[in-house]
Formats: sequence, C-alpha cells, structure tokens
Amino acid sequence: MSHRQLTALKWTGTVTGIIGATLIALNISISGYGFLFYGISCLTWGVAGWWMREWSLVVLQGVFLIINVIGIWRWLIL
Repeated sequence: MSHRQLTALKWTGTVTGIIGATLIALNISISGYGFLFYGISCLTWGVAGWWMREWSLVVLQGVFLIINVIGIWRWLIL
C-alpha cells in the first residue's frame, strides 16, 4: 500500500469516526447509523493499523468493531 493510499485510508477512518460519534452523541432518531459510520471507521483504522504493523491499534479497532456490530444489531436491526 502506498503512503498516499494509507493516508487516504486513515483520513476516511477519521471522518467516519467523527460522524459516527456525533450521531451517537446526539441521541436522535438516526443515531443508530452512528454505529454504522463508527464501524466503517474501525474497519479502515484496523486495515491501516495492519499495514503500519501497529498491533495494539488493530486489536483496539477489532474490539470497537464488535461493539459497533452490537450497536447496529440493537439500533438498526431489532
């Protein structure tokens, strides 16, 4: 992965994480979609962590992804 691609991946993770956290914090009718955005953030940061060989970041994002899947299940599916 090139430096440019990695930078784009990290910025995608940052922006989707900010959107997700904001939607969840607002606690409005569409807040469940915050878990979806935050999940995308976890995936992109997890991949970036893998490429950077930052294993603690990969583990953290993996756990956050599981938490967000629970949120998606509870808010958007049930």
